[in-house]
Order: sequence, then C-alpha cells, then structure tokens
Amino acid sequence: MTTTAPASLPAGFRRTTSGPTAKPTSTYSALLKEVREAGLLQRRTGFYVLMFAVVTVLLAAAGTGFVLLGDSWFQLLIAAGLGIIFTQYAFLAHEAAHRQVFASNATNDRAGRVLAAGVVGMSYDWWMSKHSRHHANPNAVGKDPDIAFDTISFLEEDAAKQRGFMRWFTQRQGWLFFPLLLAEGVNLHITSFRSLLRRGEVEGRWTEITLVVVRLGLYFGIVFAFLPLGMAFAFVGVQLGVFGVYMGASFAPNHKGMAIVPEGSKLDFLRKQVLTSRNVTGGRWVTPFMGGLNFQIEHHLFPSMPRPHLAAARLMVKRHCEAQQIPYTETTVLQSYAIVVRYLNRVGLAARDPFDCPAAATMRP
Repeated sequence: MTTTAPASLPAGFRRTTSGPTAKPTSTYSALLKEVREAGLLQRRTGFYVLMFAVVTVLLAAAGTGFVLLGDSWFQLLIAAGLGIIFTQYAFLAHEAAHRQVFASNATNDRAGRVLAAGVVGMSYDWWMSKHSRHHANPNAVGKDPDIAFDTISFLEEDAAKQRGFMRWFTQRQGWLFFPLLLAEGVNLHITSFRSLLRRGEVEGRWTEITLVVVRLGLYFGIVFAFLPLGMAFAFVGVQLGVFGVYMGASFAPNHKGMAIVPEGSKLDFLRKQVLTSRNVTGGRWVTPFMGGLNFQIEHHLFPSMPRPHLAAARLMVKRHCEAQQIPYTETTVLQSYAIVVRYLNRVGLAARDPFDCPAAATMRP
C-alpha cells in the first residue's frame, strides 16, 4: 500500500521566485503509447450490454418484489435495493459520458442521457458539465467544482468564512460527512433539475426535462398509489438515502484528502492526475461495488478506458510512476473513508474562533 499526505503544494512542483511551477517534462505520451499498444483503450461494448442487462433484471426483480409484498414494511428492503440499483445505472451513465461504451460519441450521449435522466432521474447535461471540469483540473482551487464550498468546506479558506451554525457544523464536518450523504440523493436530483431550468444554452434541455418528469412521475405515482401514505414517504426516503450514501461513498474516497493544487499553479497532465487521485483496493468485489471508480488514477489518466481494462492498466501506471518517482496512492475502502473524515475535520479546524482556547481567553480585553 502506498499513501501520500495531502499538501497545498503537490509533489512534482518546484518553487521559483515567481511562484510554483511544474517540472518541465512529462512522460505521459510514453505511458499512453504502452497502454494503447496493449489494446486497453479498445471498447468493450459487450461488457456494458451485459452489465445493463444484469442491472435491469435486478430492477425487474425489485419491481416484482414490490408488487408481491404489498402493504408491508418489508418494502423498505425493496427501497434500499432500488437505491443500489439506481446507483449502478448512474455508474453506467458515467461511463457512457466518458465514451467508454460505444465508439460513437453521439451514441454514448444518447445512452448516457437516457440512463441518467430517464432511469436515475438526474440531468445528463449538468453531470457532463460539472464532471468534465473536475477531470480537467482535479483538486485545483478555483477550477474543480468538486472542492467548491457547498455545505462542506474542502478548503481551509472556506472553513474560516463560516459563521453561526455553519461554524459549529464545519468544526465537526468530518464526523457529519457520511450522515449528511443521506440527504445527498435529494440534493443531486434538485440541483440537476434546477440546472435544466437555468437561463442560457442547455444541450437537450427539453428532452431531459421530459425524461426526468416522466421518470419521477411514474416512480412517485406508483409508490404513492400502491402504498399507504406514511409507508410511501418512508419508502422514498430510504431509497433516496441509500442512493445518496452509495453515490457519495463511491466518489468521495477518490480525491478528498489528496494534494490540493493552488490557484495559478502549473502541473503537467500526468502528475496533475496521479498526485490528486487515490485508488481503492480490497479484492474483486470493489470494482463492481464502485463501478470501476476504485481505479481512479487510471480513470483520470485514460477517461475513455472501459472498466474491464482498468486493472491491467493499473500495473502499467504503477510501474511507470515508480520509475518516474511519482507517488502512486492506493489504500483500502475503510482506510480511504477514515482519511476523508480526518481531512475534513482538519479543514474544519479553520472554522474555530481564535478565542476558543483557554489561553487565548485570558488575553481578551
């Protein structure tokens, strides 16, 4: 296992009198050539068709169970299962967005839009815009939307700005992060739908609005028509809670607590992606559980690489990084979660009142 500590100035930089600059050379092209010659960038459409079929069978099974159970609190087990199933569909939409599934960009977009908006109930255009900016500049201050303040402070300067209840929350945000994910499913749906109503150009706006409205209408209509009111609300709450936790638990370990790239810094592509990303280990079950996101370093270096090829690419990337003396970080699932909690708590310290400590209190006028 290799680990690196988060840093404000990632390894691979050198500092000059004019500010931080990156090492001038990158060996990414050599690595890319090796990966391409090994055939690891070739599409595996059959794999994704099989994955879609498996997840769809599970969805049909959940629907059958829903009908057979009827008015029973065991329906909450079906709700939890749906939260997992919808997350698996989200993984497939994510991979289509990265052009991993089909050779045609248009076909990938159509599949991704149907899966995201029509099945998961989220805007594909919103996801593409946000996620593309993240991939271009992971953990880069002012550029990566995933570290921008939104309830959670990922940067000390954001934590220091909090006042009132948010100051109290931020001081404990590491411990509260995973419980907060219970509401992330609702947040993702609302935020993505609001993006479809914003002013300006939105690709496929009315297609996505139609898909999302029909999907949510059918879902809520069926749940509230077949279940008693209280049970229906509990069903929806459990499904969205599991969906939010599952999504957050799959995406959070990948970058949180890794190096932060300061504003105005320069870093070559290879180091920018490797130094800010973390792989997650734990056996064969981790890859289907996390939708291939456990190979985050390889995914960021080769975004269009199909999920089945990521494990083989890992060996090449790790060997290349060792030869170039570039830190390659990987850890277990539980350790990654612990790192996220510690990192957020450490950032949250910046929200403390400077007069909170007893020594400082004695110096008050």
